[in-house]
Amino acid sequence: MTHLRKLMLEELERRNYSQNTVRTYLMTIEDFARYFHKPPDTLGPEHVREYQAYLFRERKLAANTVNQRVGALRFFFIKTLRKTWSVEETPYPKRVFRLPKVLSHEEVGRLIDSATTPFYRTILMTLYATGVRRAELTHLKVSDIDSRRMVIHVQGGKGRKDRDIMLSPTLLETLREHWRGLRRKPKAWLFPGNRWHTSDHPITTKIVWLACREAATRAGLGIDVHPHTLRHCFATHLLEAGADLRTIQILLGHRDLEETTIYLHLSNRHLNATASPLDSLPLAKNRASGSGTK
Repeated sequence: MTHLRKLMLEELERRNYSQNTVRTYLMTIEDFARYFHKPPDTLGPEHVREYQAYLFRERKLAANTVNQRVGALRFFFIKTLRKTWSVEETPYPKRVFRLPKVLSHEEVGRLIDSATTPFYRTILMTLYATGVRRAELTHLKVSDIDSRRMVIHVQGGKGRKDRDIMLSPTLLETLREHWRGLRRKPKAWLFPGNRWHTSDHPITTKIVWLACREAATRAGLGIDVHPHTLRHCFATHLLEAGADLRTIQILLGHRDLEETTIYLHLSNRHLNATASPLDSLPLAKNRASGSGTK
């Protein structure tokens, strides 16, 4: 480990950043230095601008992804190198707002039924029944399943925040079958790693992604279905069933209610709650469009 990498890692750890953020930030600085074939502490704002353009032009990365890369560079220059940073010289790209994909109830059922193994099926059911992020799912412990109170404890979620989520009776029974089917009963992790799921460490987020990707392909749902899609389905279907936004915000672990309002754009119940103004216009029926011509 180089001296610079060690310094940056220490700064990230001091601020208690998540492991995903730490990994992304370190990877960004490595990629930044590799692109210019120079140590990152010898580069400056003009290199950041060129790197931004490269990410858009050649790597074809989305604006939000480039924003994350710029955030990593900003952290490196300010917190690790103790240098100044000018937002005017290295502006953040304008964010793009896109509505996420949401599956119907029938499509979610097809996705779960298309799981390639019982283990993967349980993963998909857990994602949909709880709305957890895939990193949160991998770190679920057996002790987090509280069947007495019928809740699941999510510990150390995004932002290092704990929260409770309702435990579906259907999911509880599935998790019990899952536990009984494991060759080695886990002492800690609900979803143990390695091929036979007998490891003392949990599965990786890649396994969660594979479970979803393979099932989506078999179900004919396309390649743009991923674990976070089931989180969006969880929230949207709850909203359509009558749950209020504040409750959904708490269940998802959103910091701001504004994050949760995106599901108002996706809920058929809310989209169809108001009639189109066209329906109230006193239009004449069967009027010929070309009545003035011969």
